[in-house]
Amino acid sequence: MIMKVLYKQTIAGLKMLLVLTVLLGVGYPLAVWAVARIPGLSANAEGSIVTQNGQPVGSSLIGVDPVAKDPAHDPYFHNRPSAGSKDPLGPGDPSTSGASNKGTANADLLATVKQRQELIAQREGVDVSKIPADAVTASASGLDPQISPAYAELQVPRVARENGLSEDAVRKLVADSTTGRGLGVLGDPGVNVLQLNLAVAAARH
Repeated sequence: MIMKVLYKQTIAGLKMLLVLTVLLGVGYPLAVWAVARIPGLSANAEGSIVTQNGQPVGSSLIGVDPVAKDPAHDPYFHNRPSAGSKDPLGPGDPSTSGASNKGTANADLLATVKQRQELIAQREGVDVSKIPADAVTASASGLDPQISPAYAELQVPRVARENGLSEDAVRKLVADSTTGRGLGVLGDPGVNVLQLNLAVAAARH
């Protein structure tokens, strides 16, 4: 009797294992793959890759700050600073992204913000009071792909000058790279730095 019960339970368990294997091991992965192929979703599923001339140049979701060959002639728009970089305005490392977890009253953070303000004021040729908050504070990930329209506007004169473009032309590129609020009410407008720099490079040529 006991052996008969054990046999039935074993068969029932094996059947359940087979059904769950088919559903969760085959059916579910195939369903996720199929949804990811739907037009409009496939780009997001593949990492939101940005291409230029058919070659991948980055992701619209990951901000990696460009580094000028000659700091005295910097042609790029720049991202927000990264808490993971030793250089106050240097690019972050995508493999070690993260926040500093320092509070607004932390002495080290305040000193870093002051240093960033001075460096940006020198780079852009403006007074410290003109620098927006996102230019000197790191995002939670340190890899925010967007900056505020105010920070983009601050960089327009330098980028236009170094690329041989008019400021009006560069402002139009900024506007074209600016996204609105989510659902019309969530968050703030943002400017995708990677896409903007690619647009500037295309306009220069």
